Amino acid sequence: MPSQKTNGTVDQQQASASQAAVTAAVTAAPLQDTTRAPRRSSITHVREKVLKPFNTKEIKILLLENINQTAVDAFKYQGYQVEYISKSLSGPELIEKIRTVHAIGIRSKTKLTKAVLQEAQNLIVIGCFCIGTNQVDLETASKLGIAVFNSPFSNSRSVAELVIGEVITLSRQIGDRNKEMHRGVWNKVSNNCYEIRGKTLGIVGYGHIGTQLSVLAEAMGMTVYFYDVLNIMPLGSAKQVATLENLLAASDFVSLHVPELEDTKDMLGEREIMGYMKKGAYLINASRGTVVQIPALIKALKSGHLGGAAIDVYPKEPAANGPTFDIYPDLLDCPNLILTPHIGGSTEEAQSMIGIEVSTALIKYINQGSSFNAVNYPEIDLRAIREEENTVRVLYTHQNVPGVLKEINQIFADHNVDKQYSDSKGDIAYLMADIGGVTEEEITSIYNMVSSTKSNIRTRVLY
Repeated sequence: MPSQKTNGTVDQQQASASQAAVTAAVTAAPLQDTTRAPRRSSITHVREKVLKPFNTKEIKILLLENINQTAVDAFKYQGYQVEYISKSLSGPELIEKIRTVHAIGIRSKTKLTKAVLQEAQNLIVIGCFCIGTNQVDLETASKLGIAVFNSPFSNSRSVAELVIGEVITLSRQIGDRNKEMHRGVWNKVSNNCYEIRGKTLGIVGYGHIGTQLSVLAEAMGMTVYFYDVLNIMPLGSAKQVATLENLLAASDFVSLHVPELEDTKDMLGEREIMGYMKKGAYLINASRGTVVQIPALIKALKSGHLGGAAIDVYPKEPAANGPTFDIYPDLLDCPNLILTPHIGGSTEEAQSMIGIEVSTALIKYINQGSSFNAVNYPEIDLRAIREEENTVRVLYTHQNVPGVLKEINQIFADHNVDKQYSDSKGDIAYLMADIGGVTEEEITSIYNMVSSTKSNIRTRVLY
């Protein structure tokens, strides 16, 4: 993803976070000859205006599901009021909490349904501190003028490393030997235990995680094939195959990295596993629990058709840690099977990066209106307003119907529009406009007129 210019407040946050490292570097550097005239830098720093909402005194943030401290710190640095809850919420408790907040941060357990979102009167933005967004009713969020952001790649390395570990663990039957040793059984065997060098890894879904996995696998001497619905330029020596069936038939290990869609639901069943995968091959699912049909997997493992499997995701997952996981009983008796509780992205590094990435996106949307990388909104941005400029920013989410821009431009006609940008996505459109030289009374007038238009979904004014 290309790097983005951050606003002034985020720049300050990053500068503060790295101050210790900068100080150490300076003190460790050799002394310079101060008798020479210093070289002038051609880079000048433009101070950006810190915008604030026209009609909101305080921004309230609700963070659920033990979101990383990096996000908490980022929001508090902005002066926002932050409520932090380590668990997920649901039902009346969630509705009560969400009613007054301007932003909410969740992971995968909290479900923001239509009924919940309709109760969120002040909510302008949702942060999914994870990859998936299927826990949010995106259509309803769009219709209510609520932008949704996620973290599409920050945990990619962590998931890829887990898969590499599982490939080795399955190939050497380490899981079974570990369980035997815990029971006091010494069972030193080499039968059906292999090196992964020279073996073929088939990757289903060649996105952020798939490509990371591809590079790691090749570095360990594996041949990599991948299948994706899009034509993608491979990294290294990886090769794209035309069909899923071709990939399954060619691979010693198959690793799944696809989103949860109608097209991916039950993607691998008995036909694919027993009919196309090699006898003795291994299956790894670190994508979504609905992609693999569990009864078909059990049959393939118990019959010996599969040499082993590793599962990190399940069709139904509990909302909290504890002894409440409802799993297929027959799955627990399968040989050479690794079961983990959806920990693919559960590393300190990944959670820290996710906290930074999503909080930065939310801060830019709240403070500047930038919708870049929103999953449900038109992606637009305007350059920052300079500190010395007497300018306000109008943010207008509206129904994507004819005549709206004409109506808006008539409202703006008596003012100096410094810059303006509009785009649409489906039934929703989003406009950003910077208007210069306006008084307090004119700000109120602009806000009232824009928010009173028939197509208005949500209007915000930052000044």
